Amino acid sequence: MERVKTALGSFFGAIGGFFKKFGTAVAQGDIFVKLSLLWMGAGYCRRKQFIKAILITIFEVAVIAFTFGFALDYVSKFSTLGTVQQESVFNVMTMKNEFNDYDHSFLILLMSLVSFVVWIIFAVIYLNNVIHAFELQKLEESGKHINTFREDMREFLNRKFHITLLTLPVVGIIIFTVIPFFVLFLVAFTNYDQQHMPPSALFTWVGFRNFRDLFSSGGLTVTFGYAFVRVLAWTLIWAVFATFTTYIGGILLSLLINHKNTKLPRMWRTLFIITIAVPQFVSLLLVRNFFANNGIANTFCANIGLTGWLRDIGAISTSYIPFLSAPGWAHVMIVIINIWVGVPYQMLIATGVLMNIPTEQMESAKIDGATPRQIFVHITMPYVLFITGPSLVTDFVKNINNFNVIFLLTNGVFTTTNQLMANSQAKEVDLLVTWLYTLTQDYYNYKMASAIGIIVFLICAVFTLVSFNRLIQGDREEAYR
Repeated sequence: MERVKTALGSFFGAIGGFFKKFGTAVAQGDIFVKLSLLWMGAGYCRRKQFIKAILITIFEVAVIAFTFGFALDYVSKFSTLGTVQQESVFNVMTMKNEFNDYDHSFLILLMSLVSFVVWIIFAVIYLNNVIHAFELQKLEESGKHINTFREDMREFLNRKFHITLLTLPVVGIIIFTVIPFFVLFLVAFTNYDQQHMPPSALFTWVGFRNFRDLFSSGGLTVTFGYAFVRVLAWTLIWAVFATFTTYIGGILLSLLINHKNTKLPRMWRTLFIITIAVPQFVSLLLVRNFFANNGIANTFCANIGLTGWLRDIGAISTSYIPFLSAPGWAHVMIVIINIWVGVPYQMLIATGVLMNIPTEQMESAKIDGATPRQIFVHITMPYVLFITGPSLVTDFVKNINNFNVIFLLTNGVFTTTNQLMANSQAKEVDLLVTWLYTLTQDYYNYKMASAIGIIVFLICAVFTLVSFNRLIQGDREEAYR
C-alpha cells in the first residue's frame, strides 16, 4: 500500500511540476515565448530554428483544421449520441428511395473519443512547446549554444534514443489499446444492443443501469445478476485450479524427469515437448470429440459396464457419462484436460529454473542432514517461486481470460438447462470472457458485454498490481546468491 501511495505521489508531483514550469515560462518568458501561446512556432523563429517552427506550425494548423472541419461535428452530438433516426425518403428528383441525413451513434462515440485523444495530445505538446521556448530563451541569455535542427535530430539517435525507441510502441498502445478500452468503457454506459443497432437505430446514454442489472438479480426475464455471480465464481475457481495445477504439475514432472534414477530422461522430455508442437486448438477439438456424449470414451465406459454402474448408484441419469455436457462433470473434466495441455509448458520453464539452483545450497543442506522433502520445501520451491513469481501472476491473469480451453471444449457440446442462466445467455461452464463473447457474437448485447469487460479488467488490474507489489517487496534476491 505504501508503494502505491508513493507511486501516486510521484505521479501527481510530476504533473504539478510540469504545470509549474509552464506557469514560470508564461510569467518570465519574453514576447516570443508569450506569442507561442497563439503561434506555436514563434519561440523557434526567434532563435532561428526555422525548420522546427515550420513543423510545429503545420501541426498546430492541422489540429485546428481537424477540430473545426471534422471533430466538432461529432463532439457536438456526444451528449446525446445522435437524435436523427435513419429513414428511407422518396426523392422526387431521382425517383428513388434514399436515406436521410441520419446520425450514427457508434461513429459519434468513436470519433468523439478520437477527438478527445487528439486534443489531449495537442494540449501536452502545446504546454511543453511553451516550456521549451522559455528554455531556449534562457540558453540564449546565458550565451550557450542552441542546437540546430540537425543536431536535435542527432540527439534522438544518441542521448534521447530511448524516446525514439518508445515512440512507435506508445503510438501503437494509444491506437490499439487506449482508444478501444475507452470505447468499451463508454459503451457500458449506453443501451447499445440488438434493439439499438446503428445505423438503422440510435443508442444513447443510460448511466449505471447496465451495472445495476449486472449486480442485481431482480426482474422477470433479465437475470444478469444471477448469472454474473455464478460465472464470476467459476471464473475465479477455474483460474486458481488451472494456474496452480499446471504450475505444480510442471515442477513435479521436471523433478521426476531430471531425477538421477530416471531412465532415458531425454526421451521423456522429448515426448512431452512433442505434445507442445501440436497446435492447442487441434488437441482441444480432438479431446472434445473423444469425451463427447457419443465419443470413444463413452463407448469404452459403456462396454466395460462403468456407465451402467454409475447410473445404478445415481451418479448419472443418462445413457452416457456427461463428461462435457453437464455441470460438475464438465467443470472437473475441463480442469483435468487443461492439466494435460498445460503441464508440458510449465515443465520446460521449471527445467530451466531448476538447472540454475545454486548447488552450494543443495550440498550444504545435504551435509546438514536435510531430507529430500526438506530440500524441496525450503530450497527448491522458494527459489522456483522467486524466479517464476511474475510468470505465475501472468498465468493467473491469462487463465481468467483463457478463452480457447473453455470455448473449444464446450461449444456445441454443453447446453444449459438452467432457465435463469439461459435468460442471460450464459452457461455454467462460461468464463466471463466467453460469456462476453457470446453476448457480442450471438446476441449483439454490446452494453452488457462492455460492462462485463470492465469487471474483467478491474479484476485483472487489481490482482496484477497487488501481486507484483508483494513480489518486489524487500531485497530477496540476495538470499539466493
